[in-house]
Amino acid sequence: MAATGEKRWYIVTTIPGHENKVKDSIERRIESLNTQEYIFQVIVVEKDEPCVNKDGIPNGKTKKVNLYPGYIFVEMIMDDYAWYIVRNTQGVTGLCGSSGKGTKPTPVPKSQMDAILKQAGIVNKDMYESYLEGTQVKVLRGPMAGSLGQITSVDMDKGTVKVLTVIFGRSQELEIDFQDIEKI
Repeated sequence: MAATGEKRWYIVTTIPGHENKVKDSIERRIESLNTQEYIFQVIVVEKDEPCVNKDGIPNGKTKKVNLYPGYIFVEMIMDDYAWYIVRNTQGVTGLCGSSGKGTKPTPVPKSQMDAILKQAGIVNKDMYESYLEGTQVKVLRGPMAGSLGQITSVDMDKGTVKVLTVIFGRSQELEIDFQDIEKI
């Protein structure tokens, strides 16, 4: 059976706390059923958060925290077979955008999915298409978090952008990791 259609991202709902188990189950089914041409990526968006002791002081350890409890993201070509495989995986409680009664789920819009992928640390070359010189952006992480600025150059090879922003009343150009900005 050949895959036809467009590769898109979909949101799969799970029981909160079981996201990684469901991800592993879907990945095992992709492998065992040989459906790599239908289902491409399965991600759980997590970040490292510092652990603190009882006094609230960081102890040098980190733990993974799920940014979207109860949700995983699956990149696939939505056809009856791929849809069947995902929705009938143990631990899957549904797919967002499907009202049941056989209606297929709606995909996540590209702009929203790009922001989610950037949170997960996944940057694709095609994401740079909407971040051109002159684009207004907000810095998400680092010492300049919350600052607004304008892109002056993009370096896809290094994965950075130069952003012109105002610091202490003066214009300053900063080099920032691509995944640390978002369009405003």
